[in-house]
Amino acid sequence: MLFEPDKLLLIAGPCSLENEGVCRTVAESLVAIRAAQPELKIVFKGSFDKANRTSLAGGRGTGLEAGLALLALVKREYGFPVLTDVHESTQIPAVAAVCDVIQIPAFLCRQTDLLLAAAATGRVVNVKKGQFLSPQEMVHVTGKLREGHAREIWQTERGTTFGYQNLVVDMRSFAIMRQNGFPTIFDATHAVQLPGAGGGKSSGQREFVPPLARAALAAGADGLFIETHPDPANAISDGPNMIALADLPALLASCLAVWRAVKGAATG
Repeated sequence: MLFEPDKLLLIAGPCSLENEGVCRTVAESLVAIRAAQPELKIVFKGSFDKANRTSLAGGRGTGLEAGLALLALVKREYGFPVLTDVHESTQIPAVAAVCDVIQIPAFLCRQTDLLLAAAATGRVVNVKKGQFLSPQEMVHVTGKLREGHAREIWQTERGTTFGYQNLVVDMRSFAIMRQNGFPTIFDATHAVQLPGAGGGKSSGQREFVPPLARAALAAGADGLFIETHPDPANAISDGPNMIALADLPALLASCLAVWRAVKGAATG
C-alpha cells in the first residue's frame, strides 16, 4: 500500500503544473521538508488540465503529454510518488503509465465509467467528495471503486457548497467517511476556495487554511491535500487559496503537532 498508517499523508504541489521551473522549485522544497519531517508521506501533485475553469479565459495548463512529462521528471529526479486528476476515461491509460495515484475530481465523483476505468488500472485512486454530496453518500462512491477492484482507495473531503460562492467543512465528515474503511484526506486549500467569486474565476481565503487543516487532523483526518506555489499571486489557477511555498514548513510543523497528539491519544 502507498498509504502508511504510521505517517501523515501529505499530497502537495502546485494547482497547475505550469512549467518545469515551478515543478522543480516545489519539488526541491518538498525534498527538504521530507528530510526534516520523516513522519510525512509526501505525494507530489499537479494538474495537466484545469478542465473546469469558471470561464474560457481561465488558464488550463500544460496539456496531457507535457504535464505527464513533468510528473515523470519529478518522480524520477526527486523520488516522489506522483498524482494527477483525470476528467475523461480516455486519459486514464496514459496517466496510469506515469502516475502512482489517479485522482477523480469532486465534480466527477459520481461518474461511474470514470471511476471504474481508474479502478481497473491497479493504481491508487483518490476520489474527492463532491461539493454537492453529504459525507454519508461517499459510501456509494467508494463502493463503485471497491466493486471495480481498485487496489487502494483514498477519499478526500473538500468542503460543501453553502449558499452562493462559499464552502463550509463539516468536521463530522471525517468520522463518517472513515466508516467506509479507507483513508480520509482533507483538501485544505480547495476548502477555502470561493467558487466563481473572483470575477470570472474563483477566489479564496488562504488565511483559513491553517486552522482548518489542524481542525481536520484533530477530527481524525488521515492526511492533508495542500496546494502550494512559490508565487501564488502569479499562479495560473487557484492563487488566492494556495499556500506560499515559503510558508509551508511552518504550517506542516503545526499540523504534525496536532497529528501526533491525536495519534498519542488514540494509542495511550
